[in-house]
Amino acid sequence: MERGICRGAGRLQGLLPRGGQGALLLPRGRHCPWDRGRCPPGWGEPAAGVPDLPLHRRGPRRPAGARMGSWASSALGLAVVLVAVLSPVRGRRSQDLHCGACRALVDELEWEITQVDPKKTIQMGSFRINPDGSQSVVEVPYARSEAHLTELLERVCEKMKEYGEKTDPITQRKAYVRVLSHDGTKMDLSEVKIDGDVVSSLKFACESIAEEYEDELIEFFSHEAENVKDRLCSKRTDLCDHALHVPHDEL
Repeated sequence: MERGICRGAGRLQGLLPRGGQGALLLPRGRHCPWDRGRCPPGWGEPAAGVPDLPLHRRGPRRPAGARMGSWASSALGLAVVLVAVLSPVRGRRSQDLHCGACRALVDELEWEITQVDPKKTIQMGSFRINPDGSQSVVEVPYARSEAHLTELLERVCEKMKEYGEKTDPITQRKAYVRVLSHDGTKMDLSEVKIDGDVVSSLKFACESIAEEYEDELIEFFSHEAENVKDRLCSKRTDLCDHALHVPHDEL
């Protein structure tokens, strides 16, 4: 098949077959109809001696629905891949956060209990007058009483603003450590991330745990016990089931 070139405004506009009919996709998406070897009006005459260049015809257009379906399938495939990659990371981060919040909560409760004057007491029992004129009221130490623990649980999570996030360079697990000591001792803050997002996330996790496991917390702290962090955060609640041997944080 012979070929010709239609020229317009002194520039090469496109390639057309001579002696046939058809439509060609020109630069910038323009179509140039060709009929019996003549250029359309305004395009000039075919130029002679033009090299036999390859002719690029537009293939059949796919229906809009098919194109949309193909795009949707590709997007869905990409979304599935991203979810598969990111879900384990997010799940691990959430577990680290809630485990860290539980352990920090336990540490803060233990510290607060030690700050109560051992001689401070609270009356418990019924204030109703018995038939013999007495009352069934007894005095018990305020520390570790239900009233004391309930009061602590309402405000202890505010202490999370004194924590930062530290990432283990080998396992990439997150841990939460104090950035301000209770006794003024200088803290090692190397590789500790301190910002508002860490504080707000840890505080929210702490409040959620204090609300959901209030009965368990009161049960454990109503008397002195050992390894409360492991027993509560790992065994009773499974918040730290991945780390039964996480070292106790120093206060």
